[in-house]
Amino acid sequence: MSHLSGKVALVTGGARRLGRAIALALAESGANVMIHYHQSASVAEQTLANLRALGIAADAVQGDLSNTSDCERVVDTAVARWGQLDILVNNSGIWGPTPVGQTSVERWDELLNTNLRGTYFVSQRAAPALRAAHGAIVNIADVGVTKPWRDHAPYLASKGGIVALTYALACDLAPEVRVNAVAPGPVLMPDDWSTQQGQSAASSTLLKRLGSPADIGAAVRFLATADYITGVVLPVDGGHLLA
Repeated sequence: MSHLSGKVALVTGGARRLGRAIALALAESGANVMIHYHQSASVAEQTLANLRALGIAADAVQGDLSNTSDCERVVDTAVARWGQLDILVNNSGIWGPTPVGQTSVERWDELLNTNLRGTYFVSQRAAPALRAAHGAIVNIADVGVTKPWRDHAPYLASKGGIVALTYALACDLAPEVRVNAVAPGPVLMPDDWSTQQGQSAASSTLLKRLGSPADIGAAVRFLATADYITGVVLPVDGGHLLA
């Protein structure tokens, strides 16, 4: 497939895990890709090699998206590299347990600033280029917003904000820019999870199996190219919300 040939995509958090799968999916369709990373410099280099092997142009930019000036610099670097920006994927994010009674103000700020504030200010900076290109934003939400799990309230609040932000930006940036979100379910388990925890997550879906990062990449690519879809949050969860 090459229906994104000549397009330029910026994927935040694009060096590893879901971000890497998203970047590869866009590259496989012909897009040139700028991946953003925070601390994964060596991993970013490997991902760049994988992207370039697909025959597209790819580059990387470092930044801490809890810092608004870094949000702006990351976008400016992507736009300057190819002179355009057609697709923005706001994938970068952090998570972790924060039991009620044990959550510090610092951890709250870290989660909300990185996951929600960073997404907004990256999008704001990218908006002029995306408007010029009649482009698309795809945000990464989480099915936990609708079906929460325990001890992650600040993280889930940040992702709930992503859902609200998706709807609001779809209104604010219309008609030039389409804004949608993908809400992953049990797709990529934390690195420290046991086999038993993974099996439990799989059993929480109607399909009784885990998804794959490629499932998220395919969903992002679909929303990036679906010209009459905006303001949608698409669950990719194997039926977890209905199970």
